[in-house]
Amino acid sequence: MKKILLVLFIAATQLLPAQIFKGIINKDSLAKKVKTITNVITPGKLTNEEVIKGLKEALSVGTNSSTQLASKLDGFYKNKDIFIPWPQEAKDMKAKLVKMGFTKKVDEFEMSLNRAAEEAALKAAPVFLNAITNMSLQDGFAILKGTDTAGTNYLRKSTYASLRSQFSPIVKDAIAKVNVTALWNPLVTTYNKIPLVKKQNPDLEAYVTDKTINGLMLLISKEEINIRNNASARVSDLLKKVFAK
Repeated sequence: MKKILLVLFIAATQLLPAQIFKGIINKDSLAKKVKTITNVITPGKLTNEEVIKGLKEALSVGTNSSTQLASKLDGFYKNKDIFIPWPQEAKDMKAKLVKMGFTKKVDEFEMSLNRAAEEAALKAAPVFLNAITNMSLQDGFAILKGTDTAGTNYLRKSTYASLRSQFSPIVKDAIAKVNVTALWNPLVTTYNKIPLVKKQNPDLEAYVTDKTINGLMLLISKEEINIRNNASARVSDLLKKVFAK
């Protein structure tokens, strides 16, 4: 035991700045170095590298599974958890149009919103994976010790703005491909001609972008919960080690 402690002490001192020996050794700093080395070399312990790599893998697995699910036909449209409804700010418009006999056109427009999200989800994975790569060691341990959706929460908190920026052009292309605007324009034109109504012109690109990202985040959170709590969902040895109970 004394020999092991001596080895740890020598190893730790090698990691300390040389100038520290000009004065009194900082005991707290030394203790931290010894603890770090002990954690790395003790069998069964996770190294810092394993924690980060495992969490990135978990989020990557969740992202890939979620985008594949969401990008299928009806991936958004027939999933009640992520279905994109008529814009809330224009709910009065929808009600009036339905009363005027435009129910079919209203339904077609709602379907087009979800088709745009499904189309955009096809290209979503690389955008999310790029955001995952910047996870720090501190973030990693906080996620590991956090709630069942701590990884997804990190992804949302630290990357939402950049995700939205990168994802907007993808959604714009998807909206054009499935003719969302072509379905919307006749409806909004008809409605805006009604006397005394508040004119409507919601930003459909922003609406679909936010709803698509939020829907994918929800699916990713479910995948994260599954990986954390279901051993069969841990598809690699690293995931099994990092999330072992």
